Amino acid sequence: MTPENSGTLYGVGLGPGDPELMTLKAVRILREAPVIAHFRKKGRAGHARTIAQAHICAAAVETPFDYPLTTESNFRDDPYVGAIRDFYTASAKTIMQHLAEGRDVALLCEGDPFFYGSFLHMYDRIRSMHPVTVVPGITGMSGCWTAAAAPITYGDDVLAVLPGTLDRAALATHLKSADAAVIMKIGKNLDKIKQALADAGRFADAIYVERGTMQGERVMPLAALEDGAAPYFSIILLPGGRGRRIR
Repeated sequence: MTPENSGTLYGVGLGPGDPELMTLKAVRILREAPVIAHFRKKGRAGHARTIAQAHICAAAVETPFDYPLTTESNFRDDPYVGAIRDFYTASAKTIMQHLAEGRDVALLCEGDPFFYGSFLHMYDRIRSMHPVTVVPGITGMSGCWTAAAAPITYGDDVLAVLPGTLDRAALATHLKSADAAVIMKIGKNLDKIKQALADAGRFADAIYVERGTMQGERVMPLAALEDGAAPYFSIILLPGGRGRRIR
C-alpha cells in the first residue's frame, strides 16, 4: 500500500544515445520532474545525463548516484555483490525520501528501463511502497542494428539476446540454435565471443557496432576488429533471415 500524497518514480527510457531518439513522453516528464536522478561513474557527467541535457528543467534538484565499483571488478565476487547491493539500497532510500515528501523523481535510464539496466534494482526495491511509472525507450540493440543497416529478424526467426559474460561453450550452444543474435556486455569478453562464434560456425556473419547512434559510431565486420577489449558501448550482431527472405 502506497502512502497518501506520495510522489511517483518515473523510470525514463532515453533511447540508445542519439537525443533525437527520445520519446515525446520522456521529454515531457524531464521538463516537469522536480527531481532528476541518474547513475554514473564517479567523476563523470554520466551518459544518461548527457542524453537528457537539453530537456531537464533548470529548477530541478539533481541526484546523481556514483557507482562504488567499476566493470574491472568481477560481478560474481562476494565483495562486489555486497558493495553493489548496499549501493542500490542506499540509492533507493534517497529516492524514496523524495517520494515520501511528495516529489516526483525521474530516474534517467539509457535504452529501455526494463532491459539490462540499474533501474531494475530501484524498481524491485520501490514499487511496493510508492507509485512507479515506466517510460519505455528504444533499446541500444535496436539503435545498433539500425546503424548497421542490418535487418535482424525475418518471418519466424528466433532472436537470442546473449550476455558476453557467458562461458564459451554456453555462448556457442545458444548461437548454434538461434536464427539471429545480439551479444551484449562485450568488454574483456571479446576474444572469447569471437571463439564462440567460430565454434558455432557463425563468425563470418557477425557485425560489430560501437557507439551506435552516437558520436564516434563505428560499424564493421567482426572479422575486421582487432583482438583485445571492446568499450562499454559496443554490441555484436548476428542478423537472421537466412533462407527466409521473400523477394
